[in-house]
Amino acid sequence: MAGIYIHVPFCKTRCIYCDFYSNTGLVHEPYLNALLAEITLRKDYLGDESIDSIYFGGGTPSQLSIESLRLVFDKLFQTFAVSSNAEITIEANPDDLDEQYVKGLKQLPFNRLSMGVQTFDDEALRFLKRRHTGLQALDVVKRCQDAGFTNMSIDLMYGLPNQGLDDFDKNIEKVLKLDIQHISAYHLIYEKGTKLFRMLSQNEVRPVDEEVSVQMFSLLIGRLKEAGFEHYEISNFARNGLYSRHNTSYWKGVPYIGLGPSAHSFNGENRQWNISSLNKYVEALKEEKLNAEVEEQTSAIRYNDFVMTGLRTMWGIDLARLEADFGEKMLNYCLKNARRHLRSGLLEQRDQQLVLSSEGIFVSDGIMSDLMWVD
Repeated sequence: MAGIYIHVPFCKTRCIYCDFYSNTGLVHEPYLNALLAEITLRKDYLGDESIDSIYFGGGTPSQLSIESLRLVFDKLFQTFAVSSNAEITIEANPDDLDEQYVKGLKQLPFNRLSMGVQTFDDEALRFLKRRHTGLQALDVVKRCQDAGFTNMSIDLMYGLPNQGLDDFDKNIEKVLKLDIQHISAYHLIYEKGTKLFRMLSQNEVRPVDEEVSVQMFSLLIGRLKEAGFEHYEISNFARNGLYSRHNTSYWKGVPYIGLGPSAHSFNGENRQWNISSLNKYVEALKEEKLNAEVEEQTSAIRYNDFVMTGLRTMWGIDLARLEADFGEKMLNYCLKNARRHLRSGLLEQRDQQLVLSSEGIFVSDGIMSDLMWVD
C-alpha cells in the first residue's frame, strides 16, 4: 500500500502564521498542466504499490475548480492502481465551500474533508488573516454533512496571543457540538519568514505563557477524551477509529509520492522533494523533466525518522521492527537512552512497544531528541 500527496500552491490571501509554499493571485492552468505531466512522468515511482490514500493539501486546494480537480482524478486513476476503498481527502477553507462547490466535491471521489477552521473567534480570525467567520465555519460544516460527507476533520489552533483558557474552552465546546470525526489541534508557532514572526520580532505581539499553553493542551486532551476521541498522535484526535489514514502512513513509514511544487516523496529507500518554485516546476515539466532534490537515506537517518514518527503516535516505537530494520546495536542504543525516561514514567514499555506516557506527551520533543542517533 502507498499514498499520494498533491500540493496545491494557491491561496486567496496569506495567513500571517503560514510558512508552507503557496502563491496568491496566480493563474492555475500552467500548474494544472505541469501536475498532469508530473503524474505521467512519475508513474513508476511507487512500483506496483496499490494506492490506499490520496491527499490534496496546500496552500488551499479548494481554490481549484471542480473541473480542474476532475482532470487530476482522471489522470491519477489512469496512472495508478487506486484501491476501491482508498481514503481521499481535500483540505478546504470554509469560505470556499458554498453550496455549489460542496455539491461538486460530492460528485468527485472525495470521501473525507479537512477544514481549516483554526478558531471560531472572529477577532482572532481577523488577526490571523483568515477569510471566514466563526459562524460561517459552523454553517459550512452542517452544509457538508447535509451533502453526505460523513468523515470530516477540523484544524484547531491554540496558544494565540491574548487567548485565555476560557476562550479556548469555548472553541472546544463549539467543535464538540458539530459531531465531526477528527480534530487536528496545533499550537501557534512563530515560524521564521512569516509575518507573524516579524510582528514578534518588533514586539507587536506577545506569545501566550508556556504554563497557559500546557494548560490548554491538557484541557484539550481531557475534553476530547470525555467526548470519545482517541488521542492517536500528538496533534490528532479521532472518533470510531477514523484516523487520518494518509497521515498515519507517514508516521508508519509507508511509501508515498508527492506531486506539485515543494511536495515531498518517500519510496522506502530515499526521500526527494520538488523545487519550491511554481515557475521552475512548470518550466521543467514542459520539457518532461522534474526539478527535484534527492536525499539518500543512511541507516542513521532512517533510524531517527523511525523513532521520531513512531513516538508521536499511540502505537509508539515497535522494538521488534526496530531490531529487524536497524540491528541489535541500534535497538540497544534506543533502550539505553530510553532508560531514564522509563524510570521517570515519561515513557512506557508495553510488550514490544515503546510509547509516551500521558505525562511524556507534554515533553515529547526532549524525549525524541534523547533517543536520536548521533554519529
